[in-house]
Amino acid sequence: MCTTCGCGGGEARLDGQPHSHAHPEPGPLRPGRRRVSLEQSLLAKNDALAAENRRAFAARGILALNLVSSPGSGKTTLLEQTILGLQGRVPLVVIEGDQQTSQDADRIRAAGAPAVQINTGKGCHLDAHMVGHALASLAPPEGAVLMIENVGNLVCPAAFDLGEAHKVVILSVTEGEDKPLKYPDMFAAADLMLLNKVDLLPHLRFDVDRCLAFARRVNPSIQILLVSAQSGEGLAAWLEWIEAGRNRALAARATAQV
Repeated sequence: MCTTCGCGGGEARLDGQPHSHAHPEPGPLRPGRRRVSLEQSLLAKNDALAAENRRAFAARGILALNLVSSPGSGKTTLLEQTILGLQGRVPLVVIEGDQQTSQDADRIRAAGAPAVQINTGKGCHLDAHMVGHALASLAPPEGAVLMIENVGNLVCPAAFDLGEAHKVVILSVTEGEDKPLKYPDMFAAADLMLLNKVDLLPHLRFDVDRCLAFARRVNPSIQILLVSAQSGEGLAAWLEWIEAGRNRALAARATAQV
């Protein structure tokens, strides 16, 4: 289960093969202190595994990004365009998280990047154990960018550290400008917000300034880029942001090795 919705009763699958889920199987819960203790224990275990992932990334100069959004935000299409834009410049690998199917991983491979699919079953988010298990199969090269496309959900992924350098929240203009206020934990946890599908703005009643103000009310330090995977608007700035992060990861590794 996770800390809010009780998900995770099923078995996660890595590229169609079952593996044990990181979440413990709790017995019947009594109200009060026992629930709090279980949630704290679960997150503590996840955080310890996330720290292991983070050390592994740092040792290899890997920039890991956790892409989070609601379903239909366009993050897979944006990821496809990111792969195409970075080809020949940056090695990029992908972990795909969905409750069922391998459709997104198939799309990512067709775009030219190695990908591993994690099917979470009833689970509504990835956790650090799943990511660590996928890494063993994916074996990203040194200096790679690892994109983790989380399960479409603006609630539970906010609480689960995967070992990433940054959470990147993707919000589409078709969702409504009030999403940062409705799901504040996710926007507070993110370092970057991509406002996607801006090519559709002429056809929608969406107040961009209001949306950005809401995001900054929740997280005053959040960076924001306006992008469109269809028209290409803002993609150059997004790719530059990724490359700058990768350069920092490589520089930190070099410093640690001195």
